[in-house]
Amino acid sequence: MSAEDADSIAIGEPLMELTDLHRTFMMGDEEVRALRGVNFTITKGEYVCIIGPSGSGKSTMMYVLGCLDTPSQGSYRLAGYEVAELDDPELAALRNRYIGFVFQAFNLIPRTTTVDNVALPLRYAGVGVRERRKRAEEALTRVGLGHRLDHTPDRLSGGERQRVAIARAIVTKPELLLCDEPTGNLDSRVGAEITKLFEDLNSELGVTVVIVTHDPNLAKRAKRNIKLVDGQVVYDGPPQEGR
Repeated sequence: MSAEDADSIAIGEPLMELTDLHRTFMMGDEEVRALRGVNFTITKGEYVCIIGPSGSGKSTMMYVLGCLDTPSQGSYRLAGYEVAELDDPELAALRNRYIGFVFQAFNLIPRTTTVDNVALPLRYAGVGVRERRKRAEEALTRVGLGHRLDHTPDRLSGGERQRVAIARAIVTKPELLLCDEPTGNLDSRVGAEITKLFEDLNSELGVTVVIVTHDPNLAKRAKRNIKLVDGQVVYDGPPQEGR
């Protein structure tokens, strides 16, 4: 499977399908059952928060959904591709085509300008210099940072750095934004601004947004919450007070 072979997913079609998914690993002599029989489907265009207490399996789920790890048992299909059947180059192509990652720690290159940080995934994809610059500028403008093209991360606020990270995630025009605690390093005001940006990307561009978080304020603004406890789904539905 190459990135060129991959097809776009229509709004409302299944994008991520988990069936009786398990992830077990060894920690010393102890077997850890991080995910235990997880079942859910996320369709193109949804806005979902995966929530749960510490140790619930959220981080493991993030790695599996992002094709950075594979199930021990069961099925995970991303865009129709059975992840467990793909080798490392095929998984990398799948990630590059379908997923944009946003992390809590931003993961920007310190002494590189914002526009070059954003253009980096396009460089890996073999896009030419002029086109990389054009698309990176468009992505930065889309997140409200068209006036910060040549700033380095040390000259930006935390909220601006996260906007750069989001621009980098959307520059390849992925079907899915997969976010790991994207407001965790931000104060409440800036966190609300970033949350609004995710909502706009979801509603205006049709990008599927899946956020792994313990932040109740972020979770309650999603359209759907999936709650994990001890590696199992205990709730799947609209945000509810107290969940």
